[in-house]
Amino acid sequence: MKSRHSFADGSLNAATDGHAGFLSFNRPQRKNAISFDMWREIPPALDWLCAQGDIRCIVMHGEGGTDFSAGADISEFDRVRQDSGTAQDYELSNATAFRAVRECPVPVVAMISGVCFGGAFGLAAAADLRIASNDAIFSVPAGRLGLAYPVDAMSDIVEALGPQMARVLLYTGRRITARDAHSAGLILTVCGVADLRDTTLELVERICANAPLSNRASKASIRAALTSREEDRSLAEKIAQSTFTSADYEEGRRAFREKRRPEFTGK
Repeated sequence: MKSRHSFADGSLNAATDGHAGFLSFNRPQRKNAISFDMWREIPPALDWLCAQGDIRCIVMHGEGGTDFSAGADISEFDRVRQDSGTAQDYELSNATAFRAVRECPVPVVAMISGVCFGGAFGLAAAADLRIASNDAIFSVPAGRLGLAYPVDAMSDIVEALGPQMARVLLYTGRRITARDAHSAGLILTVCGVADLRDTTLELVERICANAPLSNRASKASIRAALTSREEDRSLAEKIAQSTFTSADYEEGRRAFREKRRPEFTGK
């Protein structure tokens, strides 16, 4: 079953296809730069996707087939980020969007082509997995704009890049290629531009074929291991416990005995 809903006056689109959800930045004429309204609508868009039946994975990407996103729309800054008060409101919208991606209950895959700069880099870093085409370029140019990124977003960048490469990108504002990003561990796979969608959907299909509760438990447990926070550990343990009484656990055991592929329902 397919469904679709637009947010931020069509600048942010959410759609489903089977067990997969898709969140897209839809401003190709501006390299999919993220407006203030889009930042605020990312969390409800993800909530909408997760509410559309048995969604097991979400793909985040840019519309137009050329760019993931140039990051925050700097042309708005004189209006929406002009002083300390508005800057704090803007940063809160950023941090809330990063958290929504990071804490989305299902795995999020960033499908990256072209530019992936600034805030868009932060969103990609908050995703669980990242696949890029060989034309992708990455940059975190905070120092060139005289601003700082939210601290929790920085934790995503450090986890995704490693501390040394994170320092290089932040301190210098340099751009790196998809190959450089792959070598640093940021990117799982680099492929040709024409192969990006198929390569991403192959990964998504493998994710969706597994028991949804198991993947949710794994995501929560990995997060708990990274943060060492008691609340994250408690959530992970709660989700893990729910798998043992699930119909999918019974189906998995039965399919193993019968030497067939399991058919999971997410229950």
